Amino acid sequence: MRRARPGSSVGGMRKVIQGVGVLLVLVGVSGAVDHLWYQPFLGVVLNSFNRFVVPRVAAFEGHEVLANLAVAAVGAVLALGMEARRPRSRA
Repeated sequence: MRRARPGSSVGGMRKVIQGVGVLLVLVGVSGAVDHLWYQPFLGVVLNSFNRFVVPRVAAFEGHEVLANLAVAAVGAVLALGMEARRPRSRA
């Protein structure tokens, strides 16, 4: 049985959170583009927030583009924040 390296699960979780952050950036930008123009690429996946959540939340009424850009901003903070917390190799 192999032993896990110390910190290996932390690095794996960091990658998962970065992946979720990148996905949120794509969803937010794609939703903003879809709201302003038609977005034909991967519409069911990338425009899910814009098509399923935004119309059902009264607080987003009139602020659809800002809601989508806020999702993109949260994703960017997640992705960049996890990158900043990555341990640097000692040279």
